[in-house]
Formats: sequence, C-alpha cells, structure tokens
Amino acid sequence: MSECPRVYTERMEHVLLRPEAAFSDASLGRDRPEEPCELRTCYQRDRDRVVHSRAFRRLKHKTQVFLSPEGDHYRTRLTHTIEVSQIARTIARALRLNEDLTEAVAMAHDLGHTPFGHAGERALDACYAPGFHHYEQGVRVVERIESQGRGLNLTREVRDGILRHTGGDWASTLEGRIVRVSDRIAYINHDIDDAERAGILTADDIPLPIREALGHTKSDRIDTLVRSVVRASTDRSEIAMEPEIEQYYDALHTFLFERVYTNPVAKGEEVKVNDMIRWLFDYYCKHPDAIPEDYDFIIEREGVERAAVDHIAGMTDRYAESAFEDLFIPRPWKA
Repeated sequence: MSECPRVYTERMEHVLLRPEAAFSDASLGRDRPEEPCELRTCYQRDRDRVVHSRAFRRLKHKTQVFLSPEGDHYRTRLTHTIEVSQIARTIARALRLNEDLTEAVAMAHDLGHTPFGHAGERALDACYAPGFHHYEQGVRVVERIESQGRGLNLTREVRDGILRHTGGDWASTLEGRIVRVSDRIAYINHDIDDAERAGILTADDIPLPIREALGHTKSDRIDTLVRSVVRASTDRSEIAMEPEIEQYYDALHTFLFERVYTNPVAKGEEVKVNDMIRWLFDYYCKHPDAIPEDYDFIIEREGVERAAVDHIAGMTDRYAESAFEDLFIPRPWKA
C-alpha cells in the first residue's frame, strides 16, 4: 500500500529543508492529542483551522492604521495578514524552512487584535487591571474562545509564534521568527502606501538616503528588505536583517512615527476610541446579560470583566460603533 500524502510530505521535508527547520513529524504536538490527517501535516491543518475561524473572518473589518477610512484600497487587519503571510512564505522558502508552519503563524498572528487597531488595544489595556496585549489575546482566541470554548487545538509551535510575534523573547522556531520580521516589513511599507493615498505624505517626503538605500517604491523596498533578511539568515540559526540595511529600516520607522503614526490627520479620530471602549467595558461589566451567550462560559470560568474584554476585543470596528450607538445614543421618539 502506498504511503498517504501526509507521510510523503513529512518525508520530503527531511529531503528539502535545512536541519534547523521545524519538521512536521517532530512537532511538540497539541494539548489534546488527535489522530493525524491523511492529507495534511499538523501545520497545514493549523493553517486551515485559522483560516476557517470566526476570528479570522472578522479581521476584514478591523482597523490597520487609518480609522474607518473612506476608500476601498486602505489596508485592514485581514489584508495586512495576507501581506505578512506572502512575505513570510517567500523568506521561508528561500531559507529552506517550513513554509507551512510559517504560513500558519502568519495567518494567526493578529487574531487577538481589537477594533480600532492599537488605539483600541491601548484603551482596553487602560480599562482592564490585569492588562491587555493583542499577542496574548491571540493565544487566548485560539486556546479558549474559538469553537465555543474548545479552542482550535493548534500545535505549540504555532501558538508560540503568535505569542512572540511582536516583541520580547523571540519565537522558539525560526519560522516563528520569520513572521516577526515579515510583520515589520509588511506594515512599514503598506503604511507608507496608505499614507500616500490619504495625502499625508508623498514618496519624495521620505529622506533621500533612505530611498536610495531601500528603494523608491513599495515593491523595491520590500524586495530590498526581504533579500537582506535572506542574505543575513542563510546558514545561520537566526533570522535578521543585515545591519547596514536595518539602520535604514529603523530610520524609516522613525520617520513614519513622526509623520504618520502621530499625525493628527491620520490619528485625530482615535481620541474618541478611548471613551467608546471605556463606556462599553463599564456597561458590560455592570450588565453581563448584555454580553452575548457565546461568552457565558467565560463569565462562569473567569468572571464578567474577562468576558467583557473578550467580547470587546473580538468586535469589528463597525460592530463596536453600532453597539455604542445602541447603548448610549438616544433614538428619536415615535408616537
């Protein structure tokens, strides 16, 4: 009898991938053991579970940088996630690392993001005494919230990549580290693209030394940064940019912080987010019956405040706006 497709893929990984790769047949496994799939490796299965999750679908209506922009071409959390995945897969393939694990982490890395981007994250962190961070919430989503509290039962490698994709300690796998670098490459370039579309800056506003080092277009900059990561990480047990390129990346990030991330045109509406999130949080804590039944198990296990945070964090921008309007904006009286 011929071997099943999964076993063939696992065997071919040992032929094609470098020794430092995270091999599918050597995964640390899941919290709840499962029968292997005949067709898919464990990491392919994780990717599919993420893509079919409710949290993943909601990313299409969550802010990336610009709050409720008018126009169809601004990024959302979903389009950002797809761009990160594309960059990460390119790097993983070039470095002969596990592309399936890389894609699974990339697709899941922002599942814990709140409505209204980092403004919503800061607002929830201020409301909730234990604190709130989207990368920790992402792990919560896949472990405790999805599938009516059963979670997605993802492998430990994918959950580790979600938790460590932003800062602090690096992921335990090189594939998880690729996603962290790819996230930085993606957001800095699409934020420039969105800022140009919004009229906040032009390509010529970027300092000339940065343009000359990284490229004059979005495609050129991404290509430069990806190639730098591949060159710096080949035959090394680390994922990094070349120092001479990274210094220009850091300078570009500083430039964007001053011109975009703190720009009143781009961020002027965000001051309203703090009050909106605080009012919603206070209301749900005082009226737990208003929290959807989907979160009853959280109330029973961890309390009303935790359920209120999970409910608000899972909202899309427009759902949060609608909930706020329903709860706090008077409706016209009709006889």
